[in-house]
Amino acid sequence: MSADLPICLTCGTQYSRPRPDCPICEDVRQYVPPAGQQWTSLARLRAADYTVAVEPQAPGVHGVGTRERFAIGQRALLVPAASGNVLWDCVAYLDDEMVRRVTELGGITAIAISHPHYYTTMVDWADTFDVPIYLHERDRHWVGRPSERIRFWDGDTLRLADDLTLVNLGVHFAGGTVLHWSDGAGGAGALCSGDIVQVVPNRELVAFMYSYPNHIPERPSVVRRAGELLAGFAFDDVYGAWWDATIIGGASRIVDRSVALYLLQTSG
Repeated sequence: MSADLPICLTCGTQYSRPRPDCPICEDVRQYVPPAGQQWTSLARLRAADYTVAVEPQAPGVHGVGTRERFAIGQRALLVPAASGNVLWDCVAYLDDEMVRRVTELGGITAIAISHPHYYTTMVDWADTFDVPIYLHERDRHWVGRPSERIRFWDGDTLRLADDLTLVNLGVHFAGGTVLHWSDGAGGAGALCSGDIVQVVPNRELVAFMYSYPNHIPERPSVVRRAGELLAGFAFDDVYGAWWDATIIGGASRIVDRSVALYLLQTSG
């Protein structure tokens, strides 16, 4: 059963069969804890004391996750696009209560994920809601549980719907992607960024990192390209990867300023 498949306790990635290692955690962008590789499963998570949380994060946008932190600790977003709700990014926890809460908000028509750290139990989510998963081709080799649900795309952009565009910035991972929602922020546009464009405590800045836990900055050439790509999209808000990690208003200016500051500090 899929509920018994191994899930890495440190990053939340689910694999299609038992294995001794987690390639995502052995990569420099993540880490294996001093205690060594440890595993859990969806069945074990459901038996633990995790509480479903589906809460507003911006007008019309709901965060989806658990109150208790698991693995990296991100929450997903339910984006109410005109063409149907899209689940942006993913969390490992999924049970009947989570399905009920998401269904009450209209369910989902597709899943799109920013980068491999958030792949988690994406196949269980896709199977449950009978929807496709959109991942960038450059990150294909990080998929731990292959599925016919997964649709790999390539290039700089993919139009999911009239108001939704995936943009491959290449930050953090080669396939690192953000979701531009043109109807978001009351029509001013919103950027669902995961931690590709990282919302930080100072809401007048965002960050660009190759490895967050190991404090390795992203390459200036990658950040420069990301800024050039984002210049083609209008957005007033940014919705990051964690609970309440949002910039409401003036986000495009903040991203532009952050790119310029980053390049100044890293390029001399």
